[in-house]
Amino acid sequence: MAHQPSEASPDDAYAVVAVASSAGGIRALGELLGALGEDLSVPVLVVQHLDPRHRTVIVDVLARRTRLPVKLAGHDERALPGTVYVAPPDRHLLVGSDGVLSLSSSALVHFVRPSADLLFESVAGAYGPGAIACVLTGTGVDGAMGVDAVKSRGGTVIVQDPWSAEFKGMPEAAVGTGTVDFVLPLEEIAAVIRGLVETKRQ
Repeated sequence: MAHQPSEASPDDAYAVVAVASSAGGIRALGELLGALGEDLSVPVLVVQHLDPRHRTVIVDVLARRTRLPVKLAGHDERALPGTVYVAPPDRHLLVGSDGVLSLSSSALVHFVRPSADLLFESVAGAYGPGAIACVLTGTGVDGAMGVDAVKSRGGTVIVQDPWSAEFKGMPEAAVGTGTVDFVLPLEEIAAVIRGLVETKRQ
């Protein structure tokens, strides 16, 4: 399934890409980010479920796979184009309409923190039709409520084809909302993101 989103106006340039993954996500994120190229014109916000009991090396791992700068998101930090911001372990990542990031230790959502749902809901509220939400491999249902929010505000939703995902739970839950624009193999997602972002900026 792949079709053009209907709610978004061509005049609304995309302003952010939000990506969520869980089990199997480090490899999937590395492949996706590596294929986005080095000149992406929007920031990328990432929620990957991590074990808070261990020091995270996700930034180092992903930085070796992409030419985009990768960093742990900081509280009150402004998201810059072409930079990847990863939610720190045990902190929800949110973004405001001014592009300023915030971190929260509020309650777990679907037993996880950071939560894809909270990130997606915040980008939906902040950017409306300018938001792209992407769900990759993972267990559980985190992200499904969030993609519904993104779509309801006119944003675009991309989901890894569950049959190509290492773990199908999160992609299947997202597809099950009926609000997904593109269901794609992992290797095709980056090209679609770049195409959407660049087309709207021309």
